[in-house]
Amino acid sequence: MRNLVAGAVLGAVMFTAGAVFTASKSDGDVLREARDRQQIEELMWRYTRALDTNDGATYASTYTVDGQFVAGGNATKGREAVKKMVDALKEQEAARKAKGEPARPPLYHMEANSWIEFIDKDHARYHAYYLTVAAAGGANVPARIAAAGRSVNHLERVNGKWLIKLRDVAPED
Repeated sequence: MRNLVAGAVLGAVMFTAGAVFTASKSDGDVLREARDRQQIEELMWRYTRALDTNDGATYASTYTVDGQFVAGGNATKGREAVKKMVDALKEQEAARKAKGEPARPPLYHMEANSWIEFIDKDHARYHAYYLTVAAAGGANVPARIAAAGRSVNHLERVNGKWLIKLRDVAPED
C-alpha cells in the first residue's frame, strides 16, 4: 500500500512538473522578449534624449505615425504634431536668446521603476515613474524638480521596430 501511495504521489508530481514545463515560454520566445526589452529601453532613451535636447525630428521618430502624447485632458496627435510640440521649445529658447535673456537651464527627464508588460509579440506597455529636473541656473539658482509623476506608454512594433503609440503622463488608473 505504501508503494502505491508513493507511486501516486510521484506520478502527480511528475504530471504537475510536466504541465508547468509545457506551459512555459519556448527558448525562442524568451530570446525575442529579451531582445524586445533591449529595444524598448533604447527607444525610451532616444525619446528622453530628444526631449532634453529639443530635437523634434528625433522625438517624433519615436512615435507611430498616428502616435499621441497625452497629459491629462490634452492630447497631441500624430508625428508632425509631436514634432511641433518639441520644436516650439527650441523656438522659445531662440526667442530668449534674441532678447538677450539668459538661457533656460537644461531639463533632464528621467524614468524610474520601469516595468515592461508584454501584451502580445507586437504590443507592450512601458510603465514608469518620471522625474524632470531643471539643472542649476547659476550659483544662486540650484537644481530643482520641475515635474514628477507616472506614465503608461502603449508601444507597438511597426515594421520590426518598437514605437510609442500612446504616451500618457497622467494616467487615471
